[in-house]
Amino acid sequence: MRPDPLSEAAARRHELTRAKTVQALRELDRAGDPVTFAGVAQAAGVSRSWLYTQPDIRSQIRKMREKTDLAGSADAIPAAQRATDASLRARLAAALDRNKQLADNNARLRRQLARALGDQRSAGIRSGNDPGD
Repeated sequence: MRPDPLSEAAARRHELTRAKTVQALRELDRAGDPVTFAGVAQAAGVSRSWLYTQPDIRSQIRKMREKTDLAGSADAIPAAQRATDASLRARLAAALDRNKQLADNNARLRRQLARALGDQRSAGIRSGNDPGD
Protein backbone atom coordinates (compact mmCIF):
# COMPACT_ATOMS: atom_id res chain seq x y z
CA MET A 1 0.00 0.00 0.00
CA ARG A 2 1.31 3.42 -0.99
CA PRO A 3 1.77 6.03 1.78
CA ASP A 4 -0.63 8.95 1.90
CA PRO A 5 0.61 11.82 -0.36
CA LEU A 6 -0.43 14.40 2.23
CA SER A 7 1.62 12.65 4.92
CA GLU A 8 4.60 12.48 2.59
CA ALA A 9 4.29 16.20 1.77
CA ALA A 10 4.01 17.08 5.47
CA ALA A 11 7.10 14.99 6.29
CA ARG A 12 9.09 16.68 3.51
CA ARG A 13 7.94 20.12 4.66
CA HIS A 14 8.92 19.27 8.24
CA GLU A 15 12.42 18.14 7.20
CA LEU A 16 12.87 21.23 5.01
CA THR A 17 11.85 23.46 7.93
CA ARG A 18 14.30 21.68 10.23
CA ALA A 19 17.10 22.04 7.66
CA LYS A 20 16.38 25.78 7.25
CA THR A 21 16.41 26.19 11.02
CA VAL A 22 19.72 24.38 11.47
CA GLN A 23 21.21 26.45 8.64
CA ALA A 24 19.97 29.66 10.28
CA LEU A 25 21.54 28.59 13.57
CA ARG A 26 24.89 27.97 11.87
CA GLU A 27 24.79 31.29 10.03
CA LEU A 28 23.96 33.26 13.18
CA ASP A 29 26.79 31.53 15.03
CA ARG A 30 29.26 31.97 12.16
CA ALA A 31 28.43 35.68 11.95
CA GLY A 32 28.91 36.07 15.70
CA ASP A 33 25.33 37.25 16.11
CA PRO A 34 23.52 36.42 19.35
CA VAL A 35 21.67 33.12 19.11
CA THR A 36 18.18 33.61 20.53
CA PHE A 37 14.87 31.88 19.91
CA ALA A 38 13.49 35.05 18.31
CA GLY A 39 16.57 35.51 16.12
CA VAL A 40 16.60 31.91 14.94
CA ALA A 41 12.86 31.96 14.29
CA GLN A 42 13.15 35.12 12.21
CA ALA A 43 16.22 33.93 10.28
CA ALA A 44 14.64 30.55 9.51
CA GLY A 45 11.14 31.85 8.85
CA VAL A 46 9.55 29.69 11.56
CA SER A 47 7.62 30.48 14.71
CA ARG A 48 9.23 30.55 18.14
CA SER A 49 6.58 28.15 19.39
CA TRP A 50 7.62 25.61 16.74
CA LEU A 51 11.25 25.93 17.89
CA TYR A 52 10.22 25.04 21.44
CA THR A 53 8.58 21.83 20.16
CA GLN A 54 11.88 20.60 18.68
CA PRO A 55 13.93 19.26 21.62
CA ASP A 56 17.27 18.96 19.80
CA ILE A 57 17.05 22.42 18.23
CA ARG A 58 15.82 23.95 21.49
CA SER A 59 18.77 22.38 23.32
CA GLN A 60 21.25 23.61 20.72
CA ILE A 61 19.91 27.17 20.91
CA ARG A 62 20.18 27.15 24.71
CA LYS A 63 23.75 25.82 24.62
CA MET A 64 24.83 28.42 22.09
CA ARG A 65 23.10 31.16 24.04
CA GLU A 66 24.84 30.09 27.28
CA LYS A 67 28.24 30.09 25.58
CA THR A 68 27.56 33.57 24.23
CA ASP A 69 26.45 34.76 27.67
CA LEU A 70 29.62 33.34 29.24
CA ALA A 71 31.86 34.86 26.59
CA GLY A 72 30.19 38.25 26.91
CA SER A 73 27.79 39.49 24.28
CA ALA A 74 29.85 42.56 23.44
CA ASP A 75 32.59 40.51 21.84
CA ALA A 76 30.72 37.33 20.98
CA ILE A 77 32.82 34.87 19.01
CA PRO A 78 31.23 32.08 17.01
CA ALA A 79 31.39 28.77 18.87
CA ALA A 80 33.43 27.16 16.12
CA GLN A 81 36.09 29.86 16.49
CA ARG A 82 36.33 29.92 20.27
CA ALA A 83 39.48 28.54 21.83
CA THR A 84 39.20 25.57 24.15
CA ASP A 85 40.73 25.58 27.62
CA ALA A 86 43.33 23.06 26.48
CA SER A 87 44.40 25.18 23.49
CA LEU A 88 44.58 28.30 25.67
CA ARG A 89 46.80 26.44 28.19
CA ALA A 90 49.04 25.24 25.35
CA ARG A 91 49.31 28.75 23.91
CA LEU A 92 50.11 30.18 27.35
CA ALA A 93 52.80 27.54 27.94
CA ALA A 94 54.33 28.30 24.53
CA ALA A 95 54.29 32.05 25.26
CA LEU A 96 55.93 31.50 28.66
CA ASP A 97 58.63 29.32 27.06
CA ARG A 98 59.26 31.98 24.41
CA ASN A 99 59.48 34.67 27.12
CA LYS A 100 62.08 32.61 28.98
CA GLN A 101 64.11 32.14 25.77
CA LEU A 102 64.00 35.88 25.08
CA ALA A 103 65.01 36.72 28.65
CA ASP A 104 67.95 34.27 28.43
CA ASN A 105 69.00 35.76 25.08
CA ASN A 106 68.74 39.26 26.53
CA ALA A 107 70.93 38.34 29.51
CA ARG A 108 73.50 36.67 27.21
CA LEU A 109 73.64 39.73 24.95
CA ARG A 110 74.05 42.04 27.95
CA ARG A 111 76.98 39.96 29.18
CA GLN A 112 78.56 40.03 25.70
CA LEU A 113 78.12 43.79 25.46
CA ALA A 114 79.55 44.37 28.92
CA ARG A 115 82.52 42.14 28.08
CA ALA A 116 83.09 43.97 24.77
CA LEU A 117 82.88 47.39 26.42
CA GLY A 118 85.23 46.23 29.18
CA ASP A 119 87.68 44.95 26.58
CA GLN A 120 87.54 48.30 24.74
CA ARG A 121 88.11 50.18 27.97
CA SER A 122 91.06 47.95 28.87
CA ALA A 123 92.61 48.39 25.44
CA GLY A 124 92.17 52.15 25.63
CA ILE A 125 90.06 52.25 22.50
CA ARG A 126 87.79 55.24 22.35
CA SER A 127 84.51 55.34 20.47
CA GLY A 128 83.49 58.32 18.41
CA ASN A 129 80.91 59.21 21.06
CA ASP A 130 83.43 59.88 23.86
CA PRO A 131 83.68 63.56 24.87
CA GLY A 132 87.46 63.28 25.09
CA ASP A 133 87.83 62.73 21.31
